[in-house]
Order: sequence, then C-alpha cells, then structure tokens
Amino acid sequence: MKYAGMPWGMWLLFRRSFQKQLTDTLGIDRKTAAEITGKAKVKYKEIIASLPAFEKGDRFKMNIVSCATLTAFLLNLPEKPTVEQAAVYYREAMMTGVMKRFCRMSGKRKFSEGDVQGMKKTAAFRAADRNPYSWNMDFLPYADGSGYEARFNQCGICTLMKELGLFEFVPAMCSLDYTMSKAGETTDFVRKYTLASGGPYCDCGYKRKAVE
Repeated sequence: MKYAGMPWGMWLLFRRSFQKQLTDTLGIDRKTAAEITGKAKVKYKEIIASLPAFEKGDRFKMNIVSCATLTAFLLNLPEKPTVEQAAVYYREAMMTGVMKRFCRMSGKRKFSEGDVQGMKKTAAFRAADRNPYSWNMDFLPYADGSGYEARFNQCGICTLMKELGLFEFVPAMCSLDYTMSKAGETTDFVRKYTLASGGPYCDCGYKRKAVE
C-alpha cells in the first residue's frame, strides 16, 4: 500500500490526538510523547508499505489504516499498557470532533436503502479471499425488521496485529464499535462473539434505537 493518499491524510488527521492521549490517557510526559510520535510515524510508514494495495471496491481500507496507526504507537511505548488502557487510549485518540461528526452523518444514513445495498455489496465482494488484511462478512437482516447484523469470519486487524505480536490488543480496537454506534445516535450496538476472543465469528449488530 502506498503512503501517499488516504494513509497520509489519516496520519495528518489523527497524529495530534494520538500524541495528546499519550499524556492525557497514559500519563507520559509531553517530551517523551513527542519522541514516541516521531518514532511511530516511521513505524507507521513501514507498516503501510508492507500492506498490499486494497481493491477499489474494498470499503475496509480505513480500518486497516487505523490499525496501523494504533500499532505504530503501541510498538514504541516504553511500557506495554493493559488492554483496558489501550482501549481507552484508542477511543480517546480516535473520537475527535471530526470523527464524531462522521459518526452522526453515518447514523442518519443507517438503514437507508443505500446503506443496506452497500452492506449487501460488501458481503458479496469478499475482499479477504484476495487480501488477508481485509475482511469477509455476511449481511444478516433481523427477521423482526429492527436492524441487521454484519457477521465477519475473516478480519484484517486480527491478521496484522498477530503478525506484529500485538494480537492481545485486538479487543482494544473492537471496543470502538460500541463508541461509534453511540456517537451515531440512531443505533444500539450488540455483540456476542469476536474472533479475537476465540469466537466462531465477529458479530456487529445494529438495532434501531427506540424513539422515546
């Protein structure tokens, strides 16, 4: 994958928040946080360069780039955090004002005809059959019409983090699904299994939020 383009833009968009949360969440002094960020940028470019190009119709490129960002920082920390600390760090670093607006906009389109057709198209695309750093999913509408489940049986984040020796931190990334759903303001996120915890699949369930 080339650094120029979206990976470059993602680094510019989130670098400051990832650096800030080194101090605010993990308690690292500002000077050390700046040094870690400099090293993380080098590692981030290295990880991006090691990844294959994603196909044009693959909607999961942003997911793997976000994973590259988190892992680049984790690999340069002076001490390994707990999974819980990493989850808070990732959540606070990712949920910038721009991301919150993105979630609200996505929430307004949830369950629209375009959203449903996009999910069906993604399920049929099966990108992970050709790229181990992407995802395969099934689209499963709920019988009662309350929403749908995206069920993943292959996960690019699991692949990359396992290669980097950080597989234990996959749940830290998975937990952001709940945060993003809440920020979207229109869905309740439900999950029973994750591949990272040894489950048969990762289920991402989106139920229409009840109108009060």
